[in-house]
Amino acid sequence: MRTKTIGAGLAGALALSASAVVAPPAWATETGVVIEKLSVNGGKPIVLGTSESESFTISVTASDDSGISKDLAFLGIDREVGDDYWSYHGTPTCTAVSATTSTCKLAFTLDSGWGVPRNTLAGRWDVTVQLKSKDGDLYNNEGAPKHPVLRRGTLSVNAGPEPVTKGKAITVTGKLARANWDRRVYAGYTDQPVKLQFRKAGTSTYTTLKTVYSNSTGNLSTTVTAAADGYWRWSFAGTSTTSPATAAGDYVDVR
Repeated sequence: MRTKTIGAGLAGALALSASAVVAPPAWATETGVVIEKLSVNGGKPIVLGTSESESFTISVTASDDSGISKDLAFLGIDREVGDDYWSYHGTPTCTAVSATTSTCKLAFTLDSGWGVPRNTLAGRWDVTVQLKSKDGDLYNNEGAPKHPVLRRGTLSVNAGPEPVTKGKAITVTGKLARANWDRRVYAGYTDQPVKLQFRKAGTSTYTTLKTVYSNSTGNLSTTVTAAADGYWRWSFAGTSTTSPATAAGDYVDVR
């Protein structure tokens, strides 16, 4: 059975439903309505942490010889994996930009306590657009486009001792974690490649020195030789389920 479904309510706020929310009928795509542009979260992956403060927008610009009707407009993004299913969807606000073209937007703000899906659902979600023209042409993309919805990754860093004598060892530690949507906490992300980077004081570019794998609790640790004043950081490229993350540089004074 599907475990939870999130439905978009008025003003884009999300409300929890104990059963699947029924969307408008799935129409076959007609040639009258043309999608000029579809944007989910401004083209960036939707990255969700553990709080209810997350937000994103779906926007579509469409045209038809008769214009786009506000009736039956529907936008959404959803994914189903096994028994787990989640959906963000609702009725957008459609604004005419010309006699034939309208832009429809729906802003989502996660509802308190129920905003994030299950861990199994991180990945590429189906985007659904359903529109109707003023002369009755119906459009439904049947979730054909896909868009990433990712667990938020985080990185910390600590480099020391500070100050340190030139030629001595610097130990750089940190932790790679990611949002656990099931438990609403951040937990260590294990066995992942993370780059150690250095930026010399007075410069603006970081250079990758080595790659270190996170351990069984997500922790990172390595040693380097102190050569010059500068900033040390960790950088994680991300995965198909987790967003990239880069720690703020930690300055070490070399004497």
